[in-house]
Amino acid sequence: MLEELIIRNYALIDELKLSFSRGLNILSGETGAGKSILIGALSLLLGEKGDASVVRSGSETAEIAGTLRVDGNPETLTWLREHEMEDDEGIIILRRTINNSGRGGVYIQSTPVTRKDLQDLTALLFDIHGQHEHQSILSTSQQRCLLDRFGGLEEQVKSLSADFQVLTAKKKESAAMEKAAMERSREADLLEFALKEIDQAALAPEEEEDLQREKKLLAQHEKLAKLLDTFRDETAENRGGALRQLRTARDVLAELGKIDDSLLPFFERLETAFYEIEDISEAVRVYQEGINFSPDRLEECESRLAEIHRLEKKYGSTIKDVLSYRHEAAENLEKLSHWEEDRESIRKEIQELEKRVLSSAGELSVRRKTAAAELESRIRGELTALGMPKADFVIQLDQRLSPSGKPVCGVYGFDQVEFLISPNEGEPVKPLKDIASGGELSRVMLAVKTILAETDHINSLIFDEIDAGIGGEVAVAVGEHLAKLGGYKQVLCITHLASIAVRADNHMQVRKETREGRTLTRVETLTGKKRTGEIARMLAGDSSGDASLEYAEELLRQYGKNEPAGL
Repeated sequence: MLEELIIRNYALIDELKLSFSRGLNILSGETGAGKSILIGALSLLLGEKGDASVVRSGSETAEIAGTLRVDGNPETLTWLREHEMEDDEGIIILRRTINNSGRGGVYIQSTPVTRKDLQDLTALLFDIHGQHEHQSILSTSQQRCLLDRFGGLEEQVKSLSADFQVLTAKKKESAAMEKAAMERSREADLLEFALKEIDQAALAPEEEEDLQREKKLLAQHEKLAKLLDTFRDETAENRGGALRQLRTARDVLAELGKIDDSLLPFFERLETAFYEIEDISEAVRVYQEGINFSPDRLEECESRLAEIHRLEKKYGSTIKDVLSYRHEAAENLEKLSHWEEDRESIRKEIQELEKRVLSSAGELSVRRKTAAAELESRIRGELTALGMPKADFVIQLDQRLSPSGKPVCGVYGFDQVEFLISPNEGEPVKPLKDIASGGELSRVMLAVKTILAETDHINSLIFDEIDAGIGGEVAVAVGEHLAKLGGYKQVLCITHLASIAVRADNHMQVRKETREGRTLTRVETLTGKKRTGEIARMLAGDSSGDASLEYAEELLRQYGKNEPAGL
């Protein structure tokens, strides 16, 4: 609900602050006083396009701000949460600026947003009907929503839509599986070949490093053998080897220790070194005897390394990577082995979902036809009371058809819903969106909104041309409907008819005045004598004539809500 509207430097407005109430808010005034300017400013706040032409002459920036109460609108609260915004105890503030270069800003709760964001949010809060339209009812998708809401079908539609979306996803999955059937077969063959090839190789994790080391030794076996022989000769205990000389030196040092015991520690150290060298010499001998210098073994190493490198080129850069690929390939092959089972399972799911969706869609169509017949009848009755007794209103339910002409189900069922109307007798019904007259469209909207007031989530309705082409009893009926609608919604209505204005919960007068040589638009909330005078002006063009004032007082006593007339 719109609680406050602030307009600065917009067209003929320097600064205005308007307060709106629940129920029926009436804006009246002389032709050209600026009522359409107010609607234009409000439309801008709701996301309509704007340009530099709206900026008041001599000003740099036009600004429109609105304070809205949204705590009774769950769809709006959800939208705010989804966009990481919060209301302030049920209140949000919208602000729109346009400067004289045509650029501007859009803000929700001080957060900069796009104009599209603003439109999306305010579409949940407002419907504007008239020259500046924000008309959700012209959309066939919204017409279907209204019919479903009237018929209490929303939960069934929600359930059907959820099943339909799951069915669509399953069909896509099944189609992808069928398309990939041959590829899956090829993939399974490749995986089986890879597993066989890797398993036959019987790779060991550290094998490549060991083979590289062995190959290096085998490739230099002559040099290695010669060096080993030299080492053994130099350390042997015969032929003047180091161990023989050390043994002699050790024995000499032992004798010296007997003469001078201070030399015994040197004897012990030499003896330790002797045994260490002796141990090294023996280890090298064992190493030498254990080496296979066969040329065949070198060929075996090179062949094995070539096999390992071939597998690494195909399946990974190391033996560890190859073995890891083997593990993954085994898992994937296991999954592929269940592919037929999965495909059959999905087929069964699709069959069950199709059966459920078609059954639900068929039941929904039956209930929609019943609801459509009732809603048609009620809207025709409302239109008769609103001065359109010859109007014919039809809710058309057509089956969705495939290119071949077969009925098909969509996310909302079999039905394509569209509101059709013929305002005049003898004329064929046409889609609601093709109606040319704003007044007729507004009355259709008023009829629909009156009937759906308890279920429609949009809280604020704005009627700009509701009284176009009507008067007398029809105008009284329109006023009655607006007042009735105001019991459920906030209604903002621009009108020239006193029989509508007298039913206001909040009556504001729009007028022009000149100040310091400039024309300004002013708005005043009317009560007491001022309101009686405005009703008299609307009746007879004279706000001071006794007859018009008396009639105005009579109308206010009969239909007024706020206070006795004339106070």
